[in-house]
Amino acid sequence: MRDQIKSWITESAGVKQTMLDDDQLLSRLEQVSNLFIKCFQGAGKVLFCGNGGSAADAQHIAAELSGRYKLERKPLFAEALHVNSSFMTAVANDYAYDEVYARMVEAAGRTGDILVAISTSGNSSNVIKAVQRAKGAGMTVVGMTGSTGGEMKDLCDVLLNVPSTNTPRIQEAHILMGHIICELTEKGLFDA
Repeated sequence: MRDQIKSWITESAGVKQTMLDDDQLLSRLEQVSNLFIKCFQGAGKVLFCGNGGSAADAQHIAAELSGRYKLERKPLFAEALHVNSSFMTAVANDYAYDEVYARMVEAAGRTGDILVAISTSGNSSNVIKAVQRAKGAGMTVVGMTGSTGGEMKDLCDVLLNVPSTNTPRIQEAHILMGHIICELTEKGLFDA
């Protein structure tokens, strides 16, 4: 058991080392942070969507922005699109589960807002429909995926694709990237 634990930790550290060595990925993280800063400076909002663990990540990152990350500061408008269970179940029942995020993007998304679409495979059909609806609304789309980017690769304005195909390692890296973006956003907006 101890060897397996060490193996998983080593694998996770290896993914993060590969990210650290990827100048393009680091540049895209800076780019996304700057997009968040500009969005919030313009009174925009950042919406997040994902399924399963990615939904939990969406809610986690949104909470860091709407509550606070490290600095005492005013709240920012960030929300995970799955948190209204009545809406989710009604739309899934009346339309289809593939429509749950797209319909909320249509309701809440405006030009200048950002959608962060999280899918380890990049192929989640309800997330892809949300991306398409966000693009149609003039929103900026940030994708968080695994190494290939899946179908989302060509649909996102900025793709943060983790150099792994292992779902747990991808999700661990998504939270790391989310925390980096939150800290840079806070510093850019509030740490004069």
